Amino acid sequence: MTSMTAKEVLERVKRDKVTFLNLQFTDIMGSLKQVTAPIKSLPDILKYGAWFDGSSVEGFARIHESDLYLKPDSQTYSIIPWLNSPEGNTARLICDIYKPDGNPFQGDPRFILKKVMKKAQDMGFTYNTGPEPEFFLFKDDSPSLVPMDSDGYFDLSTDEAHAIRRGITAALEMFGIDVEASHHEVAPGQHEIDFKHGDALTTADRLLTLRVTVKSIAQRHGLKASFMPKPIMGMNGSGMHVHQSLFNTKTTKNAFFDSKNKYNLSHMAFNFIGGQLHHVKGMMAVICPTVNSYKRLVSGFEAPVYISWARINRSALIRVPKWFEDKPGSARIELRCPDPACNPYLAFAVMLAAGLEGIEKKTKPPEPVEEDLYKFDEKSLISRKIDMLPSSLYEAILELKKNNLIQDILGEHLYRRYIDIKTKEWNEFKTQVTRWEIEKYIDI
Repeated sequence: MTSMTAKEVLERVKRDKVTFLNLQFTDIMGSLKQVTAPIKSLPDILKYGAWFDGSSVEGFARIHESDLYLKPDSQTYSIIPWLNSPEGNTARLICDIYKPDGNPFQGDPRFILKKVMKKAQDMGFTYNTGPEPEFFLFKDDSPSLVPMDSDGYFDLSTDEAHAIRRGITAALEMFGIDVEASHHEVAPGQHEIDFKHGDALTTADRLLTLRVTVKSIAQRHGLKASFMPKPIMGMNGSGMHVHQSLFNTKTTKNAFFDSKNKYNLSHMAFNFIGGQLHHVKGMMAVICPTVNSYKRLVSGFEAPVYISWARINRSALIRVPKWFEDKPGSARIELRCPDPACNPYLAFAVMLAAGLEGIEKKTKPPEPVEEDLYKFDEKSLISRKIDMLPSSLYEAILELKKNNLIQDILGEHLYRRYIDIKTKEWNEFKTQVTRWEIEKYIDI
């Protein structure tokens, strides 16, 4: 959708016959929250914001400092397609969070991404991302997780699955999101919807919109949509590969492109890769944020395990996709470990920060590894100096605690609360007694 000023939003709601407004934001974990207001309050909300109790949102504020307010971003205005009615429509605005003194709230994930993007802008770059979120559709009337179909990768889906993806695509288009492709993924009931790349803030907003749209449309078909990274043992998990590029703000040209290099990548692109590979362990608790995330990152299911980069090797952590030679603007790199459970604002913030530091320090990546890493034995990995990603949320938390760059990007307020929340999550998990343990050990 095109950018709008506050005045244009006020004019638009009249034409759209809006009666209610949903003010949306995310908590630290990336869960979408909202405050609903009657449309008559919109002029005051656009001018002064809307107050809410920050102590009620996980990780935001303590009781004695709970007053926060939402400031809508006019450019995110849109009608919510499935809430249209003859009595009037409902619109949404995505908001930034502010403190009573008028300063941005340091714990707002959207603010953190804006802060890192400002640094990129000061260095002369626009950071573009193109995520590929995967999700499952399950039969909602089943007590267990039963996929809605038994199709596979790029299969011609059942009429119902095709109709649902069409419905999701139509709704996203109404939000102004340009869907490029949708298809069935590898596992039964697994799907992917890709939309056009854009600057990281716009893309993060669109990801939030996509998640709520997928869940809402699925619910209207009697199904349950899930972005859980690994819902079913023995099946492929749901990842969110992220394509990334930097564009020079003055020339508007792709800063990652160099026709003289065999990978068609510039020195800057290689430094960006080097920075991300150097910091990826510290990023993992943010880009793969749940206990379940690490059930996906295992050998044999097309998910990365080793810290490496390559062009044709899909077991690599960072891949350089092939693009048409006459389209230098398409030069990009693909980070393959993030999953769709992450908070997109925080994920893009730490990814960008790591890449920018690589540029600043001229960090060189290791040599590419084009062989199948899953076939490497321990001796080969050691001789090639190939490290591994954390294998659990606990290991990822320890790596985050050691990484000063990621801590600085998250900021003191959010970092400490994030560590507390994730440590509590791990402690809850490690005390669970699973069915596997009972079957394995009950007769010892």
